[in-house]
Amino acid sequence: MKQTTLKEKISYSGVGLHSGLEVHMSLVPAAPDTGIVVKRTDMDGTPCVHAIAPNVTATIRATTIEEDGVKFFTIEHVMSALQAARVDNCVIELDAEEPPVADGSALVFLDLIEKAGLVEQDAERREIVVDRVLRVDDGDRFVMIVPYDGLRVSFTSINPHPLVGIQYSDVTLEGDAYRKEIAPARTIAYEAEVEALRKAGLGLGGTLDNVIVYNDERWLNTLRFPDELVRHKSLDVLGDMRLAGLVRGHIIAVKSAHALNTKLAKMLYEAYAK
Repeated sequence: MKQTTLKEKISYSGVGLHSGLEVHMSLVPAAPDTGIVVKRTDMDGTPCVHAIAPNVTATIRATTIEEDGVKFFTIEHVMSALQAARVDNCVIELDAEEPPVADGSALVFLDLIEKAGLVEQDAERREIVVDRVLRVDDGDRFVMIVPYDGLRVSFTSINPHPLVGIQYSDVTLEGDAYRKEIAPARTIAYEAEVEALRKAGLGLGGTLDNVIVYNDERWLNTLRFPDELVRHKSLDVLGDMRLAGLVRGHIIAVKSAHALNTKLAKMLYEAYAK
């Protein structure tokens, strides 16, 4: 298969989920073998960070990548859309440290990619075709990937809160499955945690327009799916795996989050992409 990039540049503006800052983003076509590169357009020399697993430096409530003192965080939603759309090469231009949150899902980013369109390039695709079991554990949490002819994600979320409980999602990324089943799922937060997050300098751009919030009694906004939380977890793990590359395999996760996801991405990168 041939590598792909966007047919044309496409832009979008909004606020960052954690920073709360206005940010302008452009997705730009890139040459073969570029991979995914995030560029800071408002800084001298427009420094870049390669969106690869070894550059992950933090995973608190989001995935952060850093290179030569330049960092970007909350990249997982746009990376998830790039994984699902099978985009090999793209430059993500930002004038802040964080992409816009949009509605808290990956749907806006998928729409942007599809609106720009894709073009094949004169280079062979370097897809990671998983041929062994790779797994990362942390107590009762784990994430693993096993051989599979395609891309599939099975995620089990276990939450003691009665509104959430145990949720399970199993999606094979064929046809429009990602668009219908995963991309619309939004970030979720527990109301009691919101104030603590803001005191820690996180979630400053979060509103009921881009985050689903629940408290001890009810959801504060309308869900798109009864199991929207686990679908968003699947969205995140797909984005984190894109830091290893375009993956062909079956991702299986229980109670995983960015820390475990990116550890598996680093294992994949070391085993295949590097």
